[in-house]
Amino acid sequence: MATVTLSSSLFSTQKPMTLSFSYGVSSDKLNHTSFSGNFKFGSMKQSRRMRLVPVCRAAASVVFRDLDADDFRHPLDKQNTLLLRAIPGLNDLGRALLGTVTEQIMVLENIGTSVLVSKNQLPELHQLMTEAAEILNLEAPDLYVRQSPVPNAYTLAISGKKPFVVVHTSLVELLTRKELQAVLAHELGHLKCDHGVWLTFANILTLGAYTIPGIGGMIAQSLEEQLFRWLRAAELTCDRAALLVSQDPKVVISVLMKLAGGCPSLADQLNVDAFLEQARSYEKASSSPVGWYIRNAQTRQLSHPLPVLRAREIDAWSRSQDYASLLKRAMKMNTVHTF
Repeated sequence: MATVTLSSSLFSTQKPMTLSFSYGVSSDKLNHTSFSGNFKFGSMKQSRRMRLVPVCRAAASVVFRDLDADDFRHPLDKQNTLLLRAIPGLNDLGRALLGTVTEQIMVLENIGTSVLVSKNQLPELHQLMTEAAEILNLEAPDLYVRQSPVPNAYTLAISGKKPFVVVHTSLVELLTRKELQAVLAHELGHLKCDHGVWLTFANILTLGAYTIPGIGGMIAQSLEEQLFRWLRAAELTCDRAALLVSQDPKVVISVLMKLAGGCPSLADQLNVDAFLEQARSYEKASSSPVGWYIRNAQTRQLSHPLPVLRAREIDAWSRSQDYASLLKRAMKMNTVHTF
């Protein structure tokens, strides 16, 4: 049964026939939202109700009125995006094969199976999204909450006309409000950088290459490897978007730590500093020739960098001159939100 995936998600992994990107942890199967010949929807029982604890917090201290995607784009993202743009006909092919019908299917599917967040529906989540979008100088997309035991969030942007973000209920249960906003900011980073467009186009081209007799498989494999390199780099960029919104590296690192090995009952025992030390240990262990080979073999087929590597990257960028310069350019946000 053929499926077409048109999403960008949180923690994902190894190469399937469909591709997506998310704020998830890499494993051996890529998390994705797909469409097939049959839809099956059912309710899932959870031991705890999704709850939003009322809090009073000031909006993030600064906003970036003139922020451009290249201001925070990771160097590897820039490099691999240029490689994708060099693929002949990728842009034209994607636009020819995707249109308003596909977009409408995706919108209706989410309206029918999720809860649309608004000022009148889950207003705290709505505030977190609108605030994050304002900080990143971006129009806020629609936000949906979907019942799922798998902590994840993903973005869908097909034609760029109606992008939206989906957050799973288990992720809301797992994270604090600041951490949840960092996740929303990560997803906004994909929109800010037009990642969804390139992902979809490359996905279609890869699927089409498999149908070519003879060398089609070789072409598809080469495209997949290039696409996965780009996906891993894109995630590093969006972790930076999360930091620009949270303006606290420990918040972003805490999200990565919880998604790697956290649960609501253990959340208050997790230690960000210990996780960063774990990241340094991994870097040291993989610095030898054998370790370098094992590390590359471990990550080659992953759509997301390993959580410890993402933690190390965002910690390093938070200490960089580039990040400090962005904060100096930012404008103060003086409003206080109570919810």
